[in-house]
Amino acid sequence: MAFGPASRLGVSLFDETPPVEWVPGLDSEGLESIIKAVYRQVLGNAYVMESERLAVPESQFKRGELTVRDFVRAVAKSDMYRSRFFESCPRYRNIELNFRHLLGRAPQSFAEMKAHSAVLDTEGFEADIDSYIDSDEYQTVFGQDFVPYIRGYKTEASNMVGFTHIFELVRGASSSSLKGSVNGKKPRLNSLVINSTATPVVSPSTDGGLFQAPADSSRTRHGVGASSNGKIYRVEVTSYRSAVFNRVSKFRRSNKVYLVPFDKLSDEYKRIHRQGGVIASITPVT
Repeated sequence: MAFGPASRLGVSLFDETPPVEWVPGLDSEGLESIIKAVYRQVLGNAYVMESERLAVPESQFKRGELTVRDFVRAVAKSDMYRSRFFESCPRYRNIELNFRHLLGRAPQSFAEMKAHSAVLDTEGFEADIDSYIDSDEYQTVFGQDFVPYIRGYKTEASNMVGFTHIFELVRGASSSSLKGSVNGKKPRLNSLVINSTATPVVSPSTDGGLFQAPADSSRTRHGVGASSNGKIYRVEVTSYRSAVFNRVSKFRRSNKVYLVPFDKLSDEYKRIHRQGGVIASITPVT
């Protein structure tokens, strides 16, 4: 289940574009399209000049000496990646971008981020890159032949916190890892992941395509039924299965709005997922 394209949250292109896969017998044009897709995903939509391209790994890939997974590894370990996303970024910004670029999702817990921080401390940058690409998750989702892709907006790919946090990292299919937030290169998820705090999901157009994480101040009680942990959230849902609301036509779409206390968001999220609903937006009630 994913956010509906009608929500204008910038995810429709992800849904409409099939994953890029290497298959035997690809011609030079097909191989070149895979190379470009790897650069686009691993470098977070950053522009790559001809002089920056990795001539040797590209040639090895075209000759069949490297798999897609091997080429992803080469790009992620390159000086180009290191200078853009490791040397010039705070540690936890680097880690959250590695999750976006290599696993297609946001980190789901602070434990995940600490584990990668420990690898950086003890084994270094290249070993940390290997820890993503050699993980069981990478092998299960992408294997040897698929180019990694953004998948964290799909509810089956993450928990509630990770599901909302992907919209802090990806503000649409053309968003850049280096731009798109007034936070600049500062970590966008650090305190949110530490506190396991879900965030509102809003359209990129709401604030001109830029997005800023909420302040670290404590959450405030709002409205009847709001818990001491947070405010009420408005959850808009569309595309329920016909078995839930309409047994006559399987094509009918039903829009529903729920007002949910912060501490009930996770349960409501799971219920909507089970019933086949598509979440269009999650916004705080002010």
